Amino acid sequence: MTLYTSTVVVPQKKSRIWAKLRENVLYAIGLPLLLLLVWGIWGTISPGRFFPGPGVIADAFVRTWIGPAFVVDVLPSLGRLALGILLSVVIGIAAGAVIGRVRWLRDLLTPVLEFFRAIPPPALIPIVAVMIGATDSMKVVVIVAGSIWPVLLNTIDGVKSVDSVMQETSRSFSLTRYERVRYLILPAASPRIMAGVRQTLSIALILLVISEMFYSSSGLGYQIVFFQRNYLIAEMWSGIVLLGLIGVLLAAIFGVVERSVLRWYHGTREVERA
Repeated sequence: MTLYTSTVVVPQKKSRIWAKLRENVLYAIGLPLLLLLVWGIWGTISPGRFFPGPGVIADAFVRTWIGPAFVVDVLPSLGRLALGILLSVVIGIAAGAVIGRVRWLRDLLTPVLEFFRAIPPPALIPIVAVMIGATDSMKVVVIVAGSIWPVLLNTIDGVKSVDSVMQETSRSFSLTRYERVRYLILPAASPRIMAGVRQTLSIALILLVISEMFYSSSGLGYQIVFFQRNYLIAEMWSGIVLLGLIGVLLAAIFGVVERSVLRWYHGTREVERA
C-alpha cells in the first residue's frame, strides 16, 4: 500500500509543478504577445509615420544597436548606470544606518534631507554640469544625486523602527556594535531597504537618459534625441525599446538579489499565511 501511494503521489506532484510553471510562463509572455499582436495590426492599418509596426522597429533595432553602436553607446551608458546605482545603494545604506541609529543626528538632518529630496533631480543637471563639466563623472553624480533618496530614507526608517526589545536583548548578550548592526539592525531593516533599492533602479535609468540627452555626444539618451531630431522614427523607437529591455533586465536582477537577501522574510510571510 505504501509503495502504491508513493508511485501515485510523486507523478501528481510533478504534474502540479509543471502546471504551475506553464501558468507562470503564460502570465509572463501572454500579455506582451497580445500587445505585440495589437501593435502589429495597428501599425499595418494605420498610415501614421510616427508609429511604425513592430517589424519595422525590430529591423531598425538590429541595424542600429547590433554592432559598433553597442560598444560605443550602450556599454558606456550601462557602465555609468551600474556605477551610479552602486554608489547610491552603498552611500544610502551606510549614511542611512548612521542617521537612523543616532537620534540627535536624525532630528538635525531630517529637515535638510526632506528639502533636498523635494528638489527635482533634473533641475540639478545644469548646476552639476557647471561645477564638474560635461563629463562621465557629471552623469554619475546626477544619477547618485537623484536616486540615492529612496535607499537613504528607507534605510533611516527601517533602522529606527527596529524592535527595542531585540536591541536590548542583543546588548544583554554582549554583542559588539558591529555585530548588532550586521546581524540585527540591517537584517531587520532589509525589507524597507530593498523597497528603496527597487525605486532607485527606475530613477537611475531615468536620470541616465536625461543627463545624456543634454550633456553628451554619445550614449542611449543622446542617440534617441539624435534620431528624433533627424526624423529617424523607427531608430528612435528602437532606442526606447532598448531602454525598456534594460529596465526588464534590472528588474530581473533585482528579483534574484531580493529573493536571496530576503529569503528569511519571505519564509516568515509564508509561515504566517499558513
